[in-house]
Amino acid sequence: MSDREQLAAAARRVAAEGLVVGTGGNLSVRDGDDVLVTASGVDLARCTAADVVAVAPDGTPRDPGAPAPTSELPLHLGVYADTAARAVVHVHAPWSTAVACVLDELPVAHYQQLLLGGPIRVAPYATFGTPELAAGVRAALEGRSVALMANHGAVAHGSSLEQALERALLLEWLCALHHRASALGLVRTLTEEQQHEVVLAALDRHYGSPA
Repeated sequence: MSDREQLAAAARRVAAEGLVVGTGGNLSVRDGDDVLVTASGVDLARCTAADVVAVAPDGTPRDPGAPAPTSELPLHLGVYADTAARAVVHVHAPWSTAVACVLDELPVAHYQQLLLGGPIRVAPYATFGTPELAAGVRAALEGRSVALMANHGAVAHGSSLEQALERALLLEWLCALHHRASALGLVRTLTEEQQHEVVLAALDRHYGSPA
């Protein structure tokens, strides 16, 4: 399977997992010195390799006559400029977006959130596709692998397309958990000391890796 086919398959999975509806999201992967990204206006549930376009690191199109890349291209390129990420997934997942409409930060209520770096920042609202949005999200991602986007959605990056997608799914689960816990009462969060103990235990026991 080519890199374009893999990206298209990941886009279809994002839709199947309920992280997007219709055209509400976009994905990308590094491809050598260039970036492969989903095209503008693509229904991710029906994405094919023909809906994936290549651009240079500065956004210059590499496929003459191909569809335009997603309007969130500046966000994707910014993440690659800031990190060693190999893939970026941007979604409008329902629970993540709901939390991003209310909170300024998602606190650590479950230890698995530490896999994402700790408290999850919410980037300030800005119009989609703008440099202001990309700048805000890049700042929110500092030291983190995911960020929420106020009144918009979420973004995750990883060393592979699979890892970026799994992080987006974990973020969605954590946001749903926070909502359900909030409905029961005041959410009990982990202290910094408790979080530190979790990190030490994870390192000692190789948490998340096959035994």
